[in-house]
Amino acid sequence: MKHTIKYFTQLLVSGTLLLCGVSCSDFLEEPDRSNFTMENYFTKPEHAESVVNSIYENLRNVLGGGFNGAPWMMLEFATGLANTELGQAQNSIFVRNLVNNSDNGYGATYWTSHYRGIANANLAIAKIPGISMNEAAKKRYLGEARFLRALYYYDLVRIFGNISLITEPVDLKSPDLYPAQVSQEEVYKVIVADLIEAEASGLPYTDATGRVSLGAVKSLLSSVYLTMAGFPLQKGAEYYKRAADKAKEVIDSNRYSLFPSYDDLRNPAKKNIGENIFMAQYVAFVLPSNWQTSIIPYNQGISAYTDETGAIFANKEFVESYEKGDKRAAEKQFYYSSFSLRSDRNKTRDLGGYYLYKHFDTEAQLSTTSSGLNWTIMRYAEVLLTYAEAENEANGPSAAAYEAVNLIRRRAQLPDLAGLTKDQLREAVWKERWHELSFENKTWYDMTRLRKAFNVSTKKFENFAGHKFSYGPVLKERELLFPIPTAEIRNNSKLKQNTGY
Repeated sequence: MKHTIKYFTQLLVSGTLLLCGVSCSDFLEEPDRSNFTMENYFTKPEHAESVVNSIYENLRNVLGGGFNGAPWMMLEFATGLANTELGQAQNSIFVRNLVNNSDNGYGATYWTSHYRGIANANLAIAKIPGISMNEAAKKRYLGEARFLRALYYYDLVRIFGNISLITEPVDLKSPDLYPAQVSQEEVYKVIVADLIEAEASGLPYTDATGRVSLGAVKSLLSSVYLTMAGFPLQKGAEYYKRAADKAKEVIDSNRYSLFPSYDDLRNPAKKNIGENIFMAQYVAFVLPSNWQTSIIPYNQGISAYTDETGAIFANKEFVESYEKGDKRAAEKQFYYSSFSLRSDRNKTRDLGGYYLYKHFDTEAQLSTTSSGLNWTIMRYAEVLLTYAEAENEANGPSAAAYEAVNLIRRRAQLPDLAGLTKDQLREAVWKERWHELSFENKTWYDMTRLRKAFNVSTKKFENFAGHKFSYGPVLKERELLFPIPTAEIRNNSKLKQNTGY
């Protein structure tokens, strides 16, 4: 079997996970790759930790930035609410103009990096049970692996639709090396089963080191149930109730709370605590976050970074769709439109657009050029909005549903919602999701599960297919999914391309 070991170890140790916390240095220790075999690996407790650590690594592969854009931007340009100054970032422009195709490198990165994470999770789930070690620790590692596998599949099934479902380790001789597609329902069954097992694995409710926590498991499960209630599965009332119940467990735990200031969302000192439930981990000067150059305007001299790419910023019409007085739309809250000059910090330049302050690391931008800011995958504000939407669908506009959404609005310095019909509250909560979770890779997923898009001019929701972006392109039904990458179709004849690509 030794000829397959190189394949396995490339998946297992393609890079070292960095989780920030009290034992941060532990995640920087490289294993000795020279003597990996199936006979001598997966035999010690540290092997269990190593394989689980490798699963986290792939969370970062779709992030980043630079002069060619970055894969995470794909989900933002697909909403019609983002713009770019990078003419050479063709992958961004094709998605933004709704002329995307299967050659897009962004989609290919999502596919390959997520399946790499799944492969490592499959190894962990298969091999850790046979390791002699503390049983409680073993159970927790398996819970982490199942959560991460569920998270990767949750992204893939929403992005690509019918996909290959692989739940066992695969080697070069495996009949499943080129697997067929399965229905989205089958994928969701595995996602839910993994999360239910992870719930029972003894994970701590919170974890300031950045590892998977019980709160993260329950929060993701509430999101999954909400999606299953809508399109494409349309499981309806039962799953809205499941989403509400699971989100309420997180709320009632009293382990999380909204930050008092939006500045805390972009403060590296606040990562993995407070409002932040689960994040992709970074550490300045060791493994710095790499999207800072993408969220500053193109070559306007405001940053200590030498590369100022203008890769992504918010459409003016979207920022101006926030309610009057909404603090999130105020200068240097979620967005910024002016900034001081690198050459003279006493001088301020009008940037001519709305750039993303939510992800802006001030210290890195002004001095260090090395950011320790984490990328938020799940935060408490989303749980509150999931609860408000699901509770309204299940039980109508209850006091609890109002309180959840009004917590979000109070921080934004907006008046409480009250006296609405079920239909009115539904759209009010949707609008809060668009405005609160903007540019966090959430909005496109909401558009596809609801089959709705937000008209920034009328400030109303309309059908996804036929929705016209403020700058002209019109959504078609094909944009409910992204194309399966060309290389995957070419290499696996069992895969069928999504309609319209």
